[in-house]
Amino acid sequence: MGDRYWQQYAHQSQIDKQKSKMAKITPRSKDFSEWYLDVIREADMADYAPVRGCIVVKPYGWSLYENMRDFLDRRFKETGHSNAAFPLFIPMSFLQKEAQHVKGFSPELAVVTIGGGETLEEPLAVRPTSETIIGSMYAQWVKSYRDLPVLINTWNSVVRWEKRTKPFLRTMEFYWQEGHTAHATHDEAMEEVLRMLGVYADHASEECAIPVIQGRKSISERFAGADNTFSIEAMMGDKKALQAGTSHDLGQNFARAFEIKYLDRDNTEKLCWTTSWGMSWRMLGAVIMTHGDDQGLRLPPKIAPVQVVIVPIYKNDTEKSSVFETAERIYKEIKAAGLRVKLDDREETPGFKFNDWEMRGVPVRVEIGPKDVANRAAALARRDIPGKAGKSFVPQDGLVQRVQVLLVEVHNSLLQQATAFRDANIHEVNTYEELKEVVEDGFALAPVADDPEVDAKIKEETRATNRNFPTQQAAGEWKCIITGKPVRERALFGKAY
Repeated sequence: MGDRYWQQYAHQSQIDKQKSKMAKITPRSKDFSEWYLDVIREADMADYAPVRGCIVVKPYGWSLYENMRDFLDRRFKETGHSNAAFPLFIPMSFLQKEAQHVKGFSPELAVVTIGGGETLEEPLAVRPTSETIIGSMYAQWVKSYRDLPVLINTWNSVVRWEKRTKPFLRTMEFYWQEGHTAHATHDEAMEEVLRMLGVYADHASEECAIPVIQGRKSISERFAGADNTFSIEAMMGDKKALQAGTSHDLGQNFARAFEIKYLDRDNTEKLCWTTSWGMSWRMLGAVIMTHGDDQGLRLPPKIAPVQVVIVPIYKNDTEKSSVFETAERIYKEIKAAGLRVKLDDREETPGFKFNDWEMRGVPVRVEIGPKDVANRAAALARRDIPGKAGKSFVPQDGLVQRVQVLLVEVHNSLLQQATAFRDANIHEVNTYEELKEVVEDGFALAPVADDPEVDAKIKEETRATNRNFPTQQAAGEWKCIITGKPVRERALFGKAY
């Protein structure tokens, strides 16, 4: 989806606000991209900003991002990292110090040349990533082996002048975290690179219920200025790939450019080894596209802004009084258990409320009607299983414990569904013709040489890209499907966002 659609939706924004509650979303099978935009709008997650390619994230969408961010932040601190903040503006000379880095980012830079009404002596780039500005500071902070390792993370937004944009997946300004570390040895740096890749993979599966494939990026897909890049790759509901997080072995490239040196135990001066790693709100888009269905979002319970919604059902004021009394008591009990719960007291029909909360992806719905009050019972509806199959009737006694168990079941169900879907759509291939056929509707695991010319040929002729060389794969020897030369690993190919 490009800027034409962005402008179309921005133009319709005010009109849609009045009718969006009754609008239907495009079926995923009809137009997956249109479905994605419809869900973001109807679930009230984001709106279109007056600046092309930028979005305003609304409270419901930001709450989802915050929950994901908080889980990641906790994981970072548990692995010894601390948060810091660095400037938004980066001197152009900093970017130019590392040749591959400036070459990789130059087409995406936003550059400030005037400040305070005067032409700047040196243009300033609006932060596209922070390796250079952080490298300049590490050069001042690191003097001795005693100062190492430096383990810092920063939460910020960056700007990349994208030509084709899509909410959360590819916007000109986006929010993310950047980890930047410095080490005494390459072994220590590589341990950090792979540790943080694992942190991303764990977050994807354990909080976002998204199965991912860890692996090494090919030479042509490396981060600009890195010796090696590793990624986690996920399959979306339309069988396209999404790079959900990256971790980079920067070698001594940035240490050399910025003179990040330390005096070692043997009293000799040495260059540091540095890493960087990042995950953006693209993972939020991954949650939408991995789990969503034709009714809207389906959110994993740990990150859902609302984990449980209580919907009172009544026909008159007499029923309303008793139903609300019970609903409020249950609300307080669930809230006291530490769950994020909402009591829907809007003057709308139950059917409207059901549809609205299904659109927003709330994992568990509690329904309370007059008969439930009389029988001290309640109906529980789980978002991951539609219709009657996902509904159960339970006693009010022990309801909180049942809801807690159900939230775990919903997470496991979403992860299982996503894993089964992904695995059913990854196919091993041994010829180029097989790859061409498979990548039209899934992922291909293919033996290829790690050669930019090989990647370029496949991308040009199939529009599929080399996602990574998976870390976990069967040992063996094959022939590259392009060059015919022997190779000892296979790469994952797919069309991607």
